[in-house]
Amino acid sequence: MFTFKRWGGKSYSLFNAIKKPVRIGVLLAVYTTVAEPEFVFAQTDSSKVSMEYNLDEVQVGAQRTPVAFSQVARIVSVINREEIEAAPVQSIQELLEYALSVDVRQRGVHGVQADISVRGGSFDQTLILLNGINISDPQTGHHALNLPVSLKNIQRIEILEGPAARIFGPNAFSGAINIITGSEGNSSMKIDVSAGQNKLADANISGNLKTGSWNQFAAFNRMSSAGYINNTDFKTWNAFYQTKLNTKPGTLDFQAGRTNKAFGANSFYTATYPNQFEETKTTFASLKFESGTKIHLTPSVYWRRHQDRFELFRTEPASWYKGHNYHLTDVFGSNLNVWFASKFGKTAFGAEIRTENVWSNVLGEVMAIPIEVPGENNQLFTKSYSRITISYFTEHSIYLEKFTLSAGAMTNWISDLGFGWNIYPGLDASLALSDHLKIYGSASTSLRMPTFTDLFYSGPTNLGNPDLKPEKSVNYEGGIKFNYNGFSGHAGSFHRQGKDLIDWVREKETDKWQTKNLTKINSTGIEVSGTFFPEKIWNKNLFVTKLGLNYSYIYLDKGGNNFFSNYVLDNLKHKFDLELNHKIWSNLKASWRLSYQDRNGMRTKTESYDPFWLVNTRLMWKTPSTEIYVLAANLFNTAYFDLGTIQQPGRWISIGINHQIKLK
Repeated sequence: MFTFKRWGGKSYSLFNAIKKPVRIGVLLAVYTTVAEPEFVFAQTDSSKVSMEYNLDEVQVGAQRTPVAFSQVARIVSVINREEIEAAPVQSIQELLEYALSVDVRQRGVHGVQADISVRGGSFDQTLILLNGINISDPQTGHHALNLPVSLKNIQRIEILEGPAARIFGPNAFSGAINIITGSEGNSSMKIDVSAGQNKLADANISGNLKTGSWNQFAAFNRMSSAGYINNTDFKTWNAFYQTKLNTKPGTLDFQAGRTNKAFGANSFYTATYPNQFEETKTTFASLKFESGTKIHLTPSVYWRRHQDRFELFRTEPASWYKGHNYHLTDVFGSNLNVWFASKFGKTAFGAEIRTENVWSNVLGEVMAIPIEVPGENNQLFTKSYSRITISYFTEHSIYLEKFTLSAGAMTNWISDLGFGWNIYPGLDASLALSDHLKIYGSASTSLRMPTFTDLFYSGPTNLGNPDLKPEKSVNYEGGIKFNYNGFSGHAGSFHRQGKDLIDWVREKETDKWQTKNLTKINSTGIEVSGTFFPEKIWNKNLFVTKLGLNYSYIYLDKGGNNFFSNYVLDNLKHKFDLELNHKIWSNLKASWRLSYQDRNGMRTKTESYDPFWLVNTRLMWKTPSTEIYVLAANLFNTAYFDLGTIQQPGRWISIGINHQIKLK
């Protein structure tokens, strides 16, 4: 039994107010099939994820039951450990920059803060999961990538493109990204340290201990920099622990982590006052149990707390400035996934309950009795808000020799917004035309709830809207997939009909930005990707070991609406990425990433975004246990802007070494 009663040693009236529905919700989770889509993104040893040889047999996350990559009727991108180690990047955000149809807009580099979207969606429309557990932030999507792990501890990343509400529930509106840690394998310890320009220092230590049926993984990372321009300095650290225990009844999986970030936020939220500062603290924990041979059950519970202090003036505040913004969100979820196989295919069902709570001096409704802000002197939370969502799921999948079909639906209830129960169905199908060519198609619906910032944030230039409705969409996609002897890829198109999309808009430049439900926004796109392994194609030792190409085009149609958009229409129109890995001599190798981006929208009142090319490279000398590497980000020192007036860094060179020690 879980009941929110106390927090930080204080009694909280809001917790007492929601105590009854939380109890009811947890009982619902335990006794009435409350669902968790844990099997959708299955953790697999990296040796099984070889993009060169065995990818088709990997279980990936496009359905609520385990499904092999070769059977998926959706587009799922998999970034495995081998690719992560070769990439010329130092954070998860930088790695995702090169994923197909993924738009990463960095405010703070090296993982400090970034907005991530898929297929032209907004940064609030992509769901982030850690080892299959939802870690999204109800305050704002700006904090979605506040992860308790570093890139060096990631085993693989799976990106499900397109809506996934019937798989993961609300907020998987335009896509879902599951990040899987390196928590499997033999006992070992790994140390990775690097340093570079702008006083960059990065240290990571991790270890895996396997004793019989018990596996434990722990990692710690610290990174800091003086910044590439004024007020872009940062200090971050994170700690993570995961343990798995295999028993006859099933597998028990526990994970917990913490990340702290303190950083200069030069022009992050407004160019008028560039001397901003922010500090965030995120704590996360989850527990799940996987059992069953004929009927598979996965109950789980999770908790995430995020605390944020935002300073509009880091130093020398204006005379009218009333003080910093303080926020704290608490999220609790409980769920159970059930699936079984029969001669008719695979069937899954279940539900999920999730409570989202915020305390703030800016967001929410006025509290009768203010409470102290933990860790801050003489500061009070004066506002709060809480909501509960309940979602039920069902899905059935059929696998024939050349044809696959998966159909399902989610029904959802939200405690606020007066939205009631609504159903969101979806269907995916594929047909193999030959052993190497397949056509696929999908039709689905989705929703996204407004964040607490959408509902309540008001400031000198912004005005929230407590009457917002959830976003809704109908989505279609289709195309072809091909895979033959060292060459794989796909070509396809998609179309989304969006209704009540949420955006910060204004009718004229002198107005405040205000959140509104836009009547209609449609998006249409095309995608083309291809991956070549020359040594596999020609069956000989060659200079080039891998060549990858991605291209996406997205067009947004706002209909007859006449307004200025701050986010929704500010999308990545053209994106082209090239990946090249090659040998140099003996253990010396190199990898290159070239990216072209052309964005819609205006970065200032009078200037639109200029298209730009970026080149990153990594030179590495590698043995089975040791690697020495040099990274060069933005090799040709290109001047560019990802978001508004926030200047991105020029050439940034760093050097590092990692060493792995086998304990058994």
